[in-house]
Amino acid sequence: VFNPSIVGIGGKAGRTSFVVNVGRVENLYKTSKRGRAHHRLPQATIDLHGCTQEDAVEKLGASLETWVDTAMQGSYPWVIPAVIICGGGNQILSETVEAWIKRTISVANAPKGSILLR
Repeated sequence: VFNPSIVGIGGKAGRTSFVVNVGRVENLYKTSKRGRAHHRLPQATIDLHGCTQEDAVEKLGASLETWVDTAMQGSYPWVIPAVIICGGGNQILSETVEAWIKRTISVANAPKGSILLR
């Protein structure tokens, strides 16, 4: 079946968003299990759509401090859900965000289905 809306579109696109848990390192993976963490609304969101790699890393670093403070002011397990939006462009920005998540100690990918996105 021919679909004219996808003509000229190709290549590998990156992820448009990442759902993460942010907060107290000792509890990040405890909240990653389904159960308490299941079906939470994100408490923090950042939209990096249109940012350069450098701008994205800078904005993530600035937001991280606020996110961790928010988590620590909350209740046990001192972890909040967050959404990082990359947009639907090329994969370079999503790869940058993915690398940032992996190297940032107080951030972990949230399990699929653990956070409700509107």
